[in-house]
Amino acid sequence: MAYYEGTLGGQHARKTILEKHMEIGIKVAPHHVEWKSLLAVAELADQADIFTQFWNFDHFYPIKGDTNGPCLEAWVTLTGIAQATKRIRVGCMVNGVHYRHPAVLANMASALDIVSDGRFELGLGAGWNELESGAYGIELGSLKERFDRFDEALIVITSLLAEETTSFSGKYYVLDDARNEPKGPQQPLPICIGGTGEKRTLLSVAHHASHWNLPMFEDQLFKQKLDVLKAHCEKAGTNIEDIKVSTHVFIEEGTTAASVISEILHQNRLGIDQSILYFQPPIHQKQVEQLTDALMNEFR
Repeated sequence: MAYYEGTLGGQHARKTILEKHMEIGIKVAPHHVEWKSLLAVAELADQADIFTQFWNFDHFYPIKGDTNGPCLEAWVTLTGIAQATKRIRVGCMVNGVHYRHPAVLANMASALDIVSDGRFELGLGAGWNELESGAYGIELGSLKERFDRFDEALIVITSLLAEETTSFSGKYYVLDDARNEPKGPQQPLPICIGGTGEKRTLLSVAHHASHWNLPMFEDQLFKQKLDVLKAHCEKAGTNIEDIKVSTHVFIEEGTTAASVISEILHQNRLGIDQSILYFQPPIHQKQVEQLTDALMNEFR
């Protein structure tokens, strides 16, 4: 780690220079939060150029705390955020493919890429939440069925995002000369796949993704999973350097700026490309502002 020493506003400043290029994202899940608060955090992130990306999640029930509490729908809120911002990239980490037909999802992704003027990243996952899936009568299936369906969905989505027409016949999806027009400005559209499964998830990352998200960061876990991903990439003919790697820094009430900065630096040293500050409910605007100021002072 290196430092720059100089003056800032007449005061002596010591700036941290990261060892490798590092992105800092910000994530606010749309559960246990009012729309105005969610939007305010996104607008703040857009104005503070220390942040490169704003993320939400794709659930209909809260996944922390009271599962009977409020939870805003991911795509509608993300579209509103895309319209309310100008600079920051936006995405959902990640969309459960069983909630929406992949052909519909591909059309939604292209439309949001257009609405955001090329600032959208498509997050995809096999799905896991039994509570909300069962409540809505949306079939989730066994672990094998989820990933078999995920494999088919990835083929359908990536084809519709790139090709003029798509025909596909699988166990879960059948398409006949299906179209997706207009396509978004980003070609190819960046795809993020989240998860740690060595046999299925990381294989899908190697074949389809430009971004891999490790949901929970732990040193040895990261090294182990990265080695597996490298092996999959080598077999698939994918350059591992073309895949961005991200993970979360969880922000609770009382989390200090010093601890967040320390964790970002630690992740950076081990090879993480994007540290995502994941604010846990309840969301306090003052805490977001104070942490943003601390990051700006440390890294800019």
